[in-house]
Amino acid sequence: MKKENLFEINKLPEIDSELFYTLLKHKNIEIKKIVSNTLKTPQTFIQKEDEFVVLLKGCAKIEINGDVKKLKSGDWLFIPANTPHTLLKTKKTAVWLAVHIY
Repeated sequence: MKKENLFEINKLPEIDSELFYTLLKHKNIEIKKIVSNTLKTPQTFIQKEDEFVVLLKGCAKIEINGDVKKLKSGDWLFIPANTPHTLLKTKKTAVWLAVHIY
């Protein structure tokens, strides 16, 4: 059994980038911790699986279907499979918990 803390950051990504850590992969679910460091360059994602994501720490702006959402700690989103979404920016370090459902 592995024990970790979601808020501990083992390695901070370079400015304007992200690191992805798989915490659990079981059957049709994958849970990841994502650490974003002061993103300024928009990043667009299109995933084949559904995604439930929670912003645990920090602030972020994300665009989904032309709608810009400002997120703060505790905010969550459900992003259906094959939905383009763009992470526009984060303030300083943002920590996410993402649940991918295959």
